[in-house]
Amino acid sequence: MEKQTDRRSGAYARRRAHFALVFFALMAVGLFAWNPDNLYLWIKALHIIAVISWMAGLFYMPRLFIYHTDAEPGSVQSETFKVMERRLLRIIMTPAMMLTWIFGLYLAWSVYGFHGGWLHAKIGLVVLLTGVHMFFSRAVGAFERDENRRSARYWRFMNEAPTVLMVVIVILVVVKPF
Repeated sequence: MEKQTDRRSGAYARRRAHFALVFFALMAVGLFAWNPDNLYLWIKALHIIAVISWMAGLFYMPRLFIYHTDAEPGSVQSETFKVMERRLLRIIMTPAMMLTWIFGLYLAWSVYGFHGGWLHAKIGLVVLLTGVHMFFSRAVGAFERDENRRSARYWRFMNEAPTVLMVVIVILVVVKPF
């Protein structure tokens, strides 16, 4: 019986992820070629989908780290967490982050002309969120090498960073306070 951590399952997941990325890219190119009157709304929808996918990964990754911290290095459980973390990062989080940036920068340019204090603050916070993503990415590498030096308590604390940033970003986008 094939396990989800086997290479074959990983190759299948990778193909599905590539298909999803190609689908997203073709959809975006098709929208620009079609150039509907509501192109802004289509791009905004794609941006929101990418943000939701990225945030789901940012919320879940530290939870995996918490449980992985308790697993004995080299154990079946630890090796399973390594596969889960690597796939989450490479197949969901990083592509979603890239699409979030692409669609978000397009919206910032085409709709707002990169003007507005709230927009500058939002972009700054998304840069910080990208920094959190990169930090988690380095942690995946450390866990992969069995070199994690952080406690489960630390990862519980880090689990809050994406949440706090997301709350402030959403308030900036919806309320546009300045």
